[in-house]
Amino acid sequence: MGKFGTALGFILWAGAVQAGCSPDSVELRTDSGTVMRFSVEVADTNEERAQGLMNRESLPKSSGMLFVYPAPQVATFWMKNTLIPLDMIFADATGLVTHVHSNAVPMDESTINGGPDVTFVLEINGGMAGALGLGPGAVLRAASVDPSVAAWACSGA
Repeated sequence: MGKFGTALGFILWAGAVQAGCSPDSVELRTDSGTVMRFSVEVADTNEERAQGLMNRESLPKSSGMLFVYPAPQVATFWMKNTLIPLDMIFADATGLVTHVHSNAVPMDESTINGGPDVTFVLEINGGMAGALGLGPGAVLRAASVDPSVAAWACSGA
């Protein structure tokens, strides 16, 4: 590969690592490695979390919304006024995925319980979590995860 190829490979790898730390992106990793990077909108206020992805007619494939809570808690959702099916990926304060709710039904007002100790919820297009093999034990990396406790910390943390 040569020195240039090795250096270029390292720069590209370093750039990918840094990208996971951008405030508007989330990376998910399973035991087999990085699964996918999502461009996200961050919902970190009560008002933003209450609005979520309601009234949206579509969501680009590699996009989602990251709900950030100030402290671990029981997180419950519903699909009232949500027009598209969603997967909800629940994670604890370290970014460890603890529960995945697949294909939440649009407009359904049934409660979706993510379980205890939830600090982050990533909503993505319905069916995508299963297609990517995401489930409990996967790890979420984002700028919102405290690097001192992160299961998969951003570089430089």
